Amino acid sequence: MKYMFLLYSATHAGPAEGSPEAAAEMQEWFAYTRAMAEAGILVAGDPLHPIESATTITTRDGATVTTDGPFAETKEVLGGYYIVDVPDLDAALAWGSKAPTARYGSVEVRPVVDLSTLGGAPD
Repeated sequence: MKYMFLLYSATHAGPAEGSPEAAAEMQEWFAYTRAMAEAGILVAGDPLHPIESATTITTRDGATVTTDGPFAETKEVLGGYYIVDVPDLDAALAWGSKAPTARYGSVEVRPVVDLSTLGGAPD
Protein backbone atom coordinates (compact mmCIF):
# COMPACT_ATOMS: atom_id res chain seq x y z
CA MET A 1 0.00 0.00 0.00
CA LYS A 2 1.24 3.48 -0.80
CA TYR A 3 1.45 6.23 1.80
CA MET A 4 2.44 9.87 1.49
CA PHE A 5 4.51 11.58 4.15
CA LEU A 6 3.73 15.31 4.20
CA LEU A 7 6.58 17.11 5.97
CA TYR A 8 5.52 20.22 7.89
CA SER A 9 7.46 22.68 10.02
CA ALA A 10 7.39 26.32 11.02
CA THR A 11 9.05 28.49 8.38
CA HIS A 12 12.11 29.11 10.55
CA ALA A 13 12.20 25.81 12.45
CA GLY A 14 15.23 23.58 12.39
CA PRO A 15 18.83 24.61 11.96
CA ALA A 16 19.70 27.98 10.43
CA GLU A 17 20.41 27.81 6.70
CA GLY A 18 24.14 27.65 5.99
CA SER A 19 25.01 26.58 9.54
CA PRO A 20 27.04 23.48 10.39
CA GLU A 21 23.86 22.08 11.99
CA ALA A 22 21.98 22.53 8.72
CA ALA A 23 24.74 20.72 6.82
CA ALA A 24 24.60 17.88 9.36
CA GLU A 25 20.82 17.66 9.02
CA MET A 26 21.10 17.54 5.23
CA GLN A 27 23.30 14.47 5.65
CA GLU A 28 20.55 12.97 7.85
CA TRP A 29 18.02 13.59 5.06
CA PHE A 30 20.31 11.92 2.51
CA ALA A 31 20.77 8.92 4.83
CA TYR A 32 17.02 8.69 5.50
CA THR A 33 16.20 8.81 1.78
CA ARG A 34 18.95 6.28 0.98
CA ALA A 35 17.65 3.91 3.69
CA MET A 36 14.15 3.98 2.19
CA ALA A 37 15.55 3.43 -1.31
CA GLU A 38 17.70 0.52 -0.12
CA ALA A 39 14.68 -0.99 1.66
CA GLY A 40 12.84 -0.86 -1.69
CA ILE A 41 9.95 1.23 -0.35
CA LEU A 42 10.72 4.67 -1.82
CA VAL A 43 8.40 5.63 -4.68
CA ALA A 44 9.09 9.38 -4.81
CA GLY A 45 10.09 12.32 -2.67
CA ASP A 46 11.31 15.87 -2.97
CA PRO A 47 11.74 19.02 -0.91
CA LEU A 48 9.70 22.03 -1.96
CA HIS A 49 10.91 25.56 -2.62
CA PRO A 50 10.03 28.10 0.12
CA ILE A 51 6.38 29.02 0.57
CA GLU A 52 7.03 32.47 -0.96
CA SER A 53 7.45 30.72 -4.33
CA ALA A 54 3.91 29.26 -4.21
CA THR A 55 1.06 30.36 -6.44
CA THR A 56 -2.52 29.48 -5.56
CA ILE A 57 -5.17 28.98 -8.25
CA THR A 58 -8.90 29.27 -7.67
CA THR A 59 -11.68 28.97 -10.21
CA ARG A 60 -15.10 30.29 -9.30
CA ASP A 61 -18.03 30.86 -11.63
CA GLY A 62 -15.78 30.25 -14.63
CA ALA A 63 -13.17 32.82 -13.61
CA THR A 64 -9.65 31.68 -12.73
CA VAL A 65 -7.64 33.75 -10.28
CA THR A 66 -4.00 33.23 -9.39
CA THR A 67 -2.58 34.60 -6.16
CA ASP A 68 1.03 34.76 -5.03
CA GLY A 69 1.68 32.64 -1.99
CA PRO A 70 -0.27 29.95 -0.18
CA PHE A 71 -4.04 29.70 0.10
CA ALA A 72 -4.07 30.27 3.85
CA GLU A 73 -1.66 31.52 6.47
CA THR A 74 -0.62 28.77 8.85
CA LYS A 75 1.95 28.25 11.58
CA GLU A 76 3.47 25.31 9.72
CA VAL A 77 4.18 24.97 6.00
CA LEU A 78 4.54 21.98 3.74
CA GLY A 79 8.27 21.63 3.08
CA GLY A 80 8.39 18.37 1.16
CA TYR A 81 6.97 14.90 0.73
CA TYR A 82 7.76 11.25 0.26
CA ILE A 83 5.64 8.48 -1.21
CA VAL A 84 6.45 5.02 0.08
CA ASP A 85 5.08 1.59 -0.72
CA VAL A 86 4.91 -0.46 2.48
CA PRO A 87 2.76 -3.36 3.72
CA ASP A 88 0.63 -1.41 6.19
CA LEU A 89 0.07 1.70 8.30
CA ASP A 90 2.35 0.45 11.08
CA ALA A 91 5.27 0.23 8.64
CA ALA A 92 4.44 3.68 7.26
CA LEU A 93 4.37 5.16 10.75
CA ALA A 94 7.68 3.51 11.64
CA TRP A 95 9.38 5.03 8.58
CA GLY A 96 7.63 8.39 8.94
CA SER A 97 8.79 8.74 12.54
CA LYS A 98 12.42 8.60 11.35
CA ALA A 99 12.12 11.78 9.24
CA PRO A 100 14.30 14.57 10.67
CA THR A 101 11.32 16.96 10.50
CA ALA A 102 9.56 14.94 13.20
CA ARG A 103 11.94 16.48 15.78
CA TYR A 104 10.81 20.08 15.21
CA GLY A 105 7.77 19.86 12.94
CA SER A 106 5.38 17.10 11.99
CA VAL A 107 5.01 14.28 9.51
CA GLU A 108 1.47 13.66 8.29
CA VAL A 109 1.08 10.07 7.05
CA ARG A 110 -1.80 9.53 4.63
CA PRO A 111 -2.74 6.53 2.51
CA VAL A 112 -2.78 7.14 -1.24
CA VAL A 113 -5.97 6.07 -3.01
CA ASP A 114 -5.38 3.31 -5.55
CA LEU A 115 -7.72 4.35 -8.36
CA SER A 116 -7.37 0.97 -10.06
CA THR A 117 -9.42 -0.54 -7.22
CA LEU A 118 -12.19 2.00 -7.90
CA GLY A 119 -12.42 1.34 -11.63
CA GLY A 120 -10.33 4.44 -12.35
CA ALA A 121 -7.32 4.99 -14.52
CA PRO A 122 -4.67 2.24 -14.60
CA ASP A 123 -1.39 2.88 -12.77
